[in-house]
Amino acid sequence: MSRKRTNNTLTFIILAVILVGGIIYVGARMRAGNPQPVEGDPGLSRRLMTVVSNNGQPSSLIEYEGFTVSFNPKLHIPNWVSWELTGKETLGQEPRYNRFMQDEATAGCPEPGDYSYSGYDRGHMAPAGDMKWSKSAMRETFYLTNICPQAKSLNTGSWKKLEEKCRIWAQTDSAIYIVCGPVLADEPREYIGKTRVAVPQRFFKVIASPYANPPRGIGFIMPNENVEGGMQKCAVTIDEVEALTGLDFFSQLPRDVETAIESQKNFNLWSNLGR
Repeated sequence: MSRKRTNNTLTFIILAVILVGGIIYVGARMRAGNPQPVEGDPGLSRRLMTVVSNNGQPSSLIEYEGFTVSFNPKLHIPNWVSWELTGKETLGQEPRYNRFMQDEATAGCPEPGDYSYSGYDRGHMAPAGDMKWSKSAMRETFYLTNICPQAKSLNTGSWKKLEEKCRIWAQTDSAIYIVCGPVLADEPREYIGKTRVAVPQRFFKVIASPYANPPRGIGFIMPNENVEGGMQKCAVTIDEVEALTGLDFFSQLPRDVETAIESQKNFNLWSNLGR
């Protein structure tokens, strides 16, 4: 009887091990095909705002309160600007500062007069509308380290509409991560002002929502002019933006999440969020 009970116990243990192993295997396969949302990590926000550059552009990295800038002292515009936008931050009431300034602590930063009578708007990369949660964060968006020459038709058209969409997406998903800037693979369209500020031909913006279930991502490439057909015509994958710009976004995400979100461009899904 003792030997029989021992054999039964051994059989039970073997079956249990097989069952648990099967569950782990199936779970791993499911996660590989359908990445799980990223759980809260106090340090993740700062790490996700880091962009890896492989394009050889000169850079001065500036940490402002609400966003990070890689500033190009040769072209006098940012290489890229990154920030986290939370749903709570979109509810801020800080009034628009509305005074553009030179960041005197940053070499190569232009002066407001460089844009005067140029025919171009002072186009925000990190928008003032995303920084209404803090007086100093709002003010810092008006440093010219955060500005590029933009055609008025873009700045007040599809670029502005995309900024407004991002605020809706942040409210829907609790938080999103955004990186944008000029496409420096192109030769500048022209130069303006005494400082010779480069005028980009195109701009990019990438958005990641790692806390959504499942996680989502999308990219945009817009010409520095009126966008025919609206922002949906400019939707691309984040992978495509990386290939064009030589920048690596969101590399601190788990690999399966990064791979999934950077291969998507489902504009219809994003467009219907918050409705």
